[in-house]
Amino acid sequence: MNAELYVLPLVVRIERAAPPERTDALEAAAMAVLSLLDDPGEWAAELHAWQSTGKIRKVVRRARGAEWRRALALPGRTIGHRTAEVRVHPPVPLDDWPRDLARLQVSGTELTDTEPPAEPVQPVLWGNPKLEMSAGKAMAQAGHAAQLAWWASGESERAAWRASGLAVSVRTAATQDGFDAMVAAGLPVVRDAGFTEIEPGSCTFVADAPWLQGRVSRP
Repeated sequence: MNAELYVLPLVVRIERAAPPERTDALEAAAMAVLSLLDDPGEWAAELHAWQSTGKIRKVVRRARGAEWRRALALPGRTIGHRTAEVRVHPPVPLDDWPRDLARLQVSGTELTDTEPPAEPVQPVLWGNPKLEMSAGKAMAQAGHAAQLAWWASGESERAAWRASGLAVSVRTAATQDGFDAMVAAGLPVVRDAGFTEIEPGSCTFVADAPWLQGRVSRP
C-alpha cells in the first residue's frame, strides 16, 4: 500500500430539515478522527499506511436520507455529538473510493451556528480568524489539528483524554494577533497543503492545551 496516495473519508449527515450546527460538526469530525487513532480496530493496516508518510489527507463529503443509510452500511464508525453525526471510514486509495462514498458531494457543507457555542473544554482547536472556509473544509482541518495534538500527547495524557471521551472544542481565535502568538508558541499547527479553498502553507488551526505547550518546533 502506498500511504502517500491514501485519504481518510469523513461523511457528515446533513438532512434538509435539520442540519447540524457548524461547531458541532467540526467537533464531531475531530472526535471521529481521534476515535480511529485511539482504536483503529480491524483497520490498523490501512491506518498505518495512511499515516506512514505524514500526509494525513482527509476529505469530507455530505449525505442525507438514503445516501446516509448507504454510508452506514459501509465499514466505518459514527460519532454523534450534540446536533451532528459524522462517520469516519477506514483510509482508502485516493483514486479508488467505494462507490457509495465516491457518489457523495463534497460541496454544499455550508453550515452555521444558530447559537453561540458553549464554553470550550481542553484541548481547544483554534481556527485562523482571517481564513474563510466551508464547513467541510474546516471539518477536515479540525481533524488534522486533533491528529497533530494526539501525536504530540504522551501516554498518560492520551489516557486522560480517553477518559474524557476524547472531548475536544473547536473555536475561532478572537484576534489574529492571538492566533499568531499560538502559532509561534510551539503548539501543534496545521499548515494546509492548498488542494482546495485556501493558499498552500496557510496556518488554519492551532491545537491548544496545557500539555501541548512547547511540544513542537517553533516556525
